[in-house]
Amino acid sequence: MTPKLSEYVRTEYVWASARIGLGFIILWAFLDKTFGLGFATKASNSWINGGSPTTGFLKFATSGIFEGLFTGLAGNAVVDVLFMLALLLVGVALILGVGMKIATISGGLLMLLLWMANVPPANNPILDEHIIYLILLIGLMKVRAGQTLGLGKWWSNMSLVKRFPILE
Repeated sequence: MTPKLSEYVRTEYVWASARIGLGFIILWAFLDKTFGLGFATKASNSWINGGSPTTGFLKFATSGIFEGLFTGLAGNAVVDVLFMLALLLVGVALILGVGMKIATISGGLLMLLLWMANVPPANNPILDEHIIYLILLIGLMKVRAGQTLGLGKWWSNMSLVKRFPILE
């Protein structure tokens, strides 16, 4: 008798893999924009070399009904810092599996804002990858994906986290 694939692949490992993968995508965006690793950001445009991590996108890549709102934010130092902090903290939290409630809620908000920067999306009248990431983030929170292949169990037993469950 041949074993079923489900006997080898447990659901919690699929969710943990999705969590780590999405965390790496988000953290990579932070690293590339900070250091200009040459993927989406040239070294000369990197944050550490004085570039704005949001200007290129907000000034030249936004479109649709909210374009004016987002282009008006281009080059704003506060927007740059908030955006980069969101990428760093959400990415690290997802990879480690800690602070999953805050990480998934704030990451979901970030994805919603990125989607809004191009409404309607270029390749589909409603959906793009940001909405799919938002849905995935909600799923990660609901299944408590930080508990597997992460530090979520340890994190959730900390007294501060028990006192403030939003930190879980």
